[in-house]
Amino acid sequence: MDLDDFDSALVLDDGPLLTQTAKDAVAYIDQEWYTLVNRRGRWMDLIGDYAGSEPFVVDGEALIQFVLDDPLLALGRKDDPSFQSIHAIYTLERVLHNISRRSDAFELVFWHDRRFQSIAYDDNEYVSSSRSLARQVLFNHLKTLDIPLHIFADIEDPAWLTYQRLKKPMFVMTADGGVIRSKSSNAVTERVLLQRVFLYLLLSQGVSVTLLRGAEYKDSKIMSFVYEQRPGADPRSRFKPSFWEAVQSASASLYERELQCRTNVPLAPLALDITLTASVEELLRSAMRLEEMKREPFSSLLYVFVTHLLYTPSLELRERGLPSIQFSGECTTTLVDFLKRMLLLLEGTAVSANLDGRIFSALLQATLSATDSNMDLTQDNDDDDDHYPLSMLPFTHPLFDEELSTIRIDADEARSEDTEDGQLEFNTLYEDTQHWHNHKRAILPAHLGGSDTLPAKDAWQRKKQLRSEQRFMSKLQWQAETLTGAFGTPLQQIVIPSAAASRKSRTNQPAPSIGNIEDPKTAKQSKSTTGKKGKKEVVSSADKIRLANQAKKQAKEDDTNAVWWKEQLRSMDSKSTTAKIAAYDVLTRNKRTKDGWLTAESLLYRIHLEFERWTEDPARETAIVRDRSTVSVMRMVKDLYDCKELFPTVAVKLASCLTALGFADYLDTFESAAKVSSEDRSLHFDFVKLVKSKSGSAVHKWMKIIEPPVVWQLRLFGEFLDRSMDSQPDPRVQFKPDAWQRKVLDCLDRNESVLVAAPTSAGKTFISYYAMEKILRTSDDDILVYVAPTKALVSQIAAEVYARFRKELGSKACWAIHTRDYRVHNPQNCQILVTVPEMLATMLLSPPLARTWTPKIKRIILDEIHTIGQQEGGAVWEQIILLAPCPLIGLSATIGEPEKFNAWLASVQEAHRFKHTFIHHPHRYSHLRKFEYLLQPKHQPEPFPGLPLYRQTERMRFVHPISMLAFGARRLPPDFSLEAADCLSLYRAFEAHKDRLGFDIDQLDPIKFFQDDHGTLLRQKDILRYEAILTKQISELIDSIDPQDQNSSLNAVIKEVSDPVLEKADQRYVPDATQFFRNLIALISDLHAGGDLPAILFNFDRKVCEKMAQALLTVLEEAEGTWREQNPEWKRKIKQWEAWVARAKERERLAERLKKVKKDDDKGSAADSPDASWEASFNPDEPSPQFSFAGSSPAFTKEDLDDEIRSLSRWSSAPEWALNGLRRGIGVHHSGMNKHYRTLVESLYRSGYLRVVIATGTLALGINAPTKTSVFCGDSPFLTALMSVLISMSPTAGRRGFDLLGKVVFYGLPMDRCQRLVLSKLPSLGGNFPLTSTMVLRLFSLLHGSNDAPVACDAIRSILRLPHVSFVSEAGREQILHHIRFTIDYLRRAGLLNAQGSPINLFGVAAHLYYTEPSNLALVALMRHGVLHRVCNQSGLLTAERELMILLSHLFGRRYLPRTYASPSFLKTITHKSPSIVVLPPLPEDARKVLAQHDDHIMRVFVGYATAYVSSHAEALGEDNKLPFSRMALCPTSSQAADTPFLMNIRRIAVKPVARSPFVATSGHSDHFSSVRELTTTARDGLHLNEYAIPSMQQFTATRSASSEEFALNAYLYDFFMHGQTAALRVANGIRDGEMWYVLQDFSLTLKAMRTGLVQLLQKAASEASEAASAAGDEYSELDSGYGTMSAGADPAEADPDLDGSAEGAFKRPPGVSDRDWRVFEVLNALTADFDEKFRAMWA
Repeated sequence: MDLDDFDSALVLDDGPLLTQTAKDAVAYIDQEWYTLVNRRGRWMDLIGDYAGSEPFVVDGEALIQFVLDDPLLALGRKDDPSFQSIHAIYTLERVLHNISRRSDAFELVFWHDRRFQSIAYDDNEYVSSSRSLARQVLFNHLKTLDIPLHIFADIEDPAWLTYQRLKKPMFVMTADGGVIRSKSSNAVTERVLLQRVFLYLLLSQGVSVTLLRGAEYKDSKIMSFVYEQRPGADPRSRFKPSFWEAVQSASASLYERELQCRTNVPLAPLALDITLTASVEELLRSAMRLEEMKREPFSSLLYVFVTHLLYTPSLELRERGLPSIQFSGECTTTLVDFLKRMLLLLEGTAVSANLDGRIFSALLQATLSATDSNMDLTQDNDDDDDHYPLSMLPFTHPLFDEELSTIRIDADEARSEDTEDGQLEFNTLYEDTQHWHNHKRAILPAHLGGSDTLPAKDAWQRKKQLRSEQRFMSKLQWQAETLTGAFGTPLQQIVIPSAAASRKSRTNQPAPSIGNIEDPKTAKQSKSTTGKKGKKEVVSSADKIRLANQAKKQAKEDDTNAVWWKEQLRSMDSKSTTAKIAAYDVLTRNKRTKDGWLTAESLLYRIHLEFERWTEDPARETAIVRDRSTVSVMRMVKDLYDCKELFPTVAVKLASCLTALGFADYLDTFESAAKVSSEDRSLHFDFVKLVKSKSGSAVHKWMKIIEPPVVWQLRLFGEFLDRSMDSQPDPRVQFKPDAWQRKVLDCLDRNESVLVAAPTSAGKTFISYYAMEKILRTSDDDILVYVAPTKALVSQIAAEVYARFRKELGSKACWAIHTRDYRVHNPQNCQILVTVPEMLATMLLSPPLARTWTPKIKRIILDEIHTIGQQEGGAVWEQIILLAPCPLIGLSATIGEPEKFNAWLASVQEAHRFKHTFIHHPHRYSHLRKFEYLLQPKHQPEPFPGLPLYRQTERMRFVHPISMLAFGARRLPPDFSLEAADCLSLYRAFEAHKDRLGFDIDQLDPIKFFQDDHGTLLRQKDILRYEAILTKQISELIDSIDPQDQNSSLNAVIKEVSDPVLEKADQRYVPDATQFFRNLIALISDLHAGGDLPAILFNFDRKVCEKMAQALLTVLEEAEGTWREQNPEWKRKIKQWEAWVARAKERERLAERLKKVKKDDDKGSAADSPDASWEASFNPDEPSPQFSFAGSSPAFTKEDLDDEIRSLSRWSSAPEWALNGLRRGIGVHHSGMNKHYRTLVESLYRSGYLRVVIATGTLALGINAPTKTSVFCGDSPFLTALMSVLISMSPTAGRRGFDLLGKVVFYGLPMDRCQRLVLSKLPSLGGNFPLTSTMVLRLFSLLHGSNDAPVACDAIRSILRLPHVSFVSEAGREQILHHIRFTIDYLRRAGLLNAQGSPINLFGVAAHLYYTEPSNLALVALMRHGVLHRVCNQSGLLTAERELMILLSHLFGRRYLPRTYASPSFLKTITHKSPSIVVLPPLPEDARKVLAQHDDHIMRVFVGYATAYVSSHAEALGEDNKLPFSRMALCPTSSQAADTPFLMNIRRIAVKPVARSPFVATSGHSDHFSSVRELTTTARDGLHLNEYAIPSMQQFTATRSASSEEFALNAYLYDFFMHGQTAALRVANGIRDGEMWYVLQDFSLTLKAMRTGLVQLLQKAASEASEAASAAGDEYSELDSGYGTMSAGADPAEADPDLDGSAEGAFKRPPGVSDRDWRVFEVLNALTADFDEKFRAMWA
């Protein structure tokens, strides 16, 4: 479903007319389909952001193909007799281990017709035979593993379709066949064609696809492209018949090749039920049946071959690591010809696993030279002096010397050839004291010793800033007014005195309680009645007088309230019952009804009205009316019994209500729990008579419920039951906290760290504000930092802090905001800092702040802590946890399997010497009810008639949670829940099929189950007990039934609770874009008609959100226009208004005369005014209410909205359609919208004016947006991005204090997708390896710049002493210490650290771009080695800019182009009419060579690390002879062969790796590695090397060779720099609208960080040029990614127009800077300015 027009933006010509060649067919399918699929693919984390814990499939043939294509594997090579199957098995298990470490929810599937992909039949029969046998060996090994394995004939095999229906795999991990090259053979082309068709048919079945080749196993993530497609009813009809003929021809051709290759040895299909038993003897007999084996030399070769099969199993693994054995050309030809036949014979035998080509070759060579007892099998060794591990450079630092003392590695500078001085290396110590994007501004504020060199603001600038700050505070105050507390009541600001003032007064008065929790009246009562030890206090005379005065005041208020109440009752007397109820609802806003006796009487009056409405209803005796009325009355009766102001008369009336409804048995329970006043009052109205005076029986028999009360409660009253969980009063808070909440309070009071996992609506909000108030009350200097993942949440939290707390601190602020784009107040001079993770991590790593600010932090709150597992930014959260100098509060609603994460978090906190507690509360406070909005092909919207005339469509269909099991029952997730009504309907389904169930359902009868609770209203705790026993039975049914049995008892139960309308619908139907957008008006209107607004509609694409709003707006405006043209009443009203406007001058004259009238006339009515008419307030441009979803808000009027819209129009870039949408009650919320507009949307939504908001995930993470309904609109790969989106986003429906029941609606999604969302298990948190090279570098900067401040030393010591530095890392402490020591060595060689651990030279550039590693380190290498000087010192500035842009595009913002998208034929098509070149030109050759040399040094440094670690821990590591996944040993632990000369010689010539896995060594590889990737992927067991923690340059140096298309880079940055056209980026470069701004802004920030780092270096290096530091102008202060300045020109959605722009200025050349160095700055500065100009023009 192309909702964002991404596909339609690219218009391609029709595909070529086909011949029946495979090459033409591949070109055709790529042009027509596959290239578009590639373009639409999303690069994402397959587990954390996509599949979660859902099952997926690994294509077995693709897996084997991936293994056999490993260039390190000596198997299936032309003219090489090597067959190293043990290496292949190791590689196979390594891939499986990589996948299973991140998810164990996968299964292996083989499709027989896809065997050609792995066997790769081609012209060389020996290669094909080798791969065929290897395929069989690997398959046999897979059968021994604990992984489900399946075999199907082809993609259309009915067995596969059944498997797919039952298992519902989320995706298939497979291959795409690659690309066709000019030299590709026909066989290769045919295989590519068949693989493309396989992918097409797979996607047409609705299964997503991702590619095994190219996947990145990064920390806890599997990163790869995900391809999706709507299922097709007739997929073959999409392509021309001649295409399918070519496919058939290719398949037949490959089959013919198979027959030719396998002469007389047919291929047996893979089978799971066949056990291989053939022995060597049987193999020998089979071979001797072949005539050629009876002749020489084959007969002799057969003897040696069989001997090697018998001999190999006795060898140790390390004895099989032989180098390649070389034979003469003729001998090799004969040998290969022999093996070609023998390999096919081995396929069906059990001894095939014994085959080792290197041992066979060695044995053969030994046989040929058997007469020489001193035979020499020594072959060429791959030792190369150019690849020796680099020795360590000297290094010393007091702290690291202490922590690294256990590592003994000799340092030697003798062979360190990479330490020579380079360009821009002045060996200057780097002082990190200035802002990263503004070198003129100090990090420290003036009050902490910082000094800015910024020029003083003039009067105009000061006025401009003041106006901006005033406007911000005004918006913040209004935003605060819309916020409410946990119970939906407005927040009351607490005035907290300074701690100093409190200490002065504490000697005379008791300290105030934390949390502002004590009820004043309760406090007064308790203080006046009891004293110490419970004795009655003696009341003084003064107190008696005071109490008497209070009593008089209360009596006066009671009298006043009585008069007011009587007047209100009289005013309602003449109204209808419905009008009385409406008037009563208005009265309840008056504070009189919230206190004293009137609280009870007014609520009783509402009950009275409800009974009157019931009795007046003609259908009063029907079940529908009775249900509605009994629920309404019982809700109010329950609330009134809980009222503290209850008096006897009201209690009597409540008793009559219970009797009338049939709850007389519950009367005792209610009355015993009620607190009835001893003082009675008479009512001011006549309560409806419900009970006969004499008999005490009900007056109206039809009012009594007709079912047992327990059943009635389950069916109708579930959402109103008591939700508390062991709640008790607590003096620390204003409400009765549940047991888990009290435990949290205890932890905070003990200053402990705590992780709280509880669903949204459970009651986590108070935790943060309790901690804040505790900090504010106890100190004026201590700091609490609140970390929120999004800027929207930062703004809301700041507004809530502003609304809750006020504290005067003189020059210090109570609170501050700090994001990358803006700040409010001074972040370093406040007590409560609200910020985003990136900012806090930067501040914690700031050397100046470590001396002054960081030690004051006493508490850090990490809200939505589950975002630590996200692909982007997750590492920053881990850095905060590692560096935090104080206890943490972690809050989340969505942590899957949190025990592992909590164990690591506890270890970190304990290392910091803080006790840690984990508190898990699994239950929601509010229920969520799921609905499917049914869209079928026939559903087309009718013309919208307006809301009053709209008739509901009945498309909103309730989805019982159990009914979801119909789409493939596997298990119930831990968070699966049923509300009370669901439990009842499930029991009734059990009852309907009790004869087929294998258990007794009598125990589940609710009447029996709850018999101990008779006479007492059920509580949520009781429902949870009932739910548990019901779901247990369901789980047992799932486990016991055959999933293929459609007539099982489980399916019968499911059918019983399912909606029959949904059952009959096409479950896989997905509406197209037109139907999706056109039916939105029906969806919203149905919600309006059902009373289910306000609603939030979620879609993950920003453009789709905007299109949805525009679609709704268009329908409303067009329908309104039509109505106004046709409606006579409107026309009449317009004529009246126009006539009134025409009399304007007459009214003006009348107004002048009225001014002369005496003052007595002022007492007249307002109606006497000449403008007191409806025309005066009428605006024909305003939306008509029947064409608007806007609500009424007492706190917000249309005039207020007009003011806000005028302000937005003046000060921001909000589009006109968005402002028009606000007038009709529709808003859009995503990060691309202007900040002021977003804030307005949030406030209008909370105030009730906006009732429809369309949002991305920005409104899901913790934002206070109480709603009745959450709607998931359209499918997306990111629909599970926020840790099961149903949990993380839909809790906005039914928040505690607003609704007891929320609705979740699925719109435009197939039912099986809905099932995944409801039944998905939360995935466990992913994580990152945080100790990157740049992170280590920044730790040294922290120490050096802070003069080894205690807080910095403590943080680093705790990191170095952790058992695991990350909760996803397998590396232990010893290995981490080795990793750090060798990282230090690399940083020394890179010229970034000196021998004492001080940052030098280009540290600023590397550190400021820390988030881009390894790109930042590549840039430093290029700058050091003069590449940037060569590029920038060209004669033409434009030429230099372009080449520099190409170079930087290779380093930063890299986006790969899928292989088919980058094919020459397709590029020619899309670039024909586009200014984009799409594929980035090659990296300059000198740059590539520098980076290749640098990568070689990196690799050698870390090879040294690996070998040093293994050598020093050899005994602890032990022998590496077990496979990585199964942990099986394929070889004996000690050699079982006799010590023959042959064995002695193979031991002598065998490679002896230290760091390399001995399994890989069987292909002849020692410790000489070609790349960091090879090092990390082939390292031995126990050596946990993280490829992404080593700054490899390989990705930059890869050349366009055989696999060039796979590594083609998208030239979108270079293209944008050249033409500045976003439309071209979207169409040709494939950049989505929702991504455009982000990717361009990231690169803009990179350029500015580079420029600032270079400026600082040049200034620092200039001799005695400190005065030159003030020469740079504000031109370089656009952004502050380091520490935050009130910035303009950052995110345009965040920009403040009053601060936009900056004073012009030029950085003057410091003294002593060379011409070449200065030219680098000039070109970089020009490039930055040119790119930023185009970027600003994009959003201006």
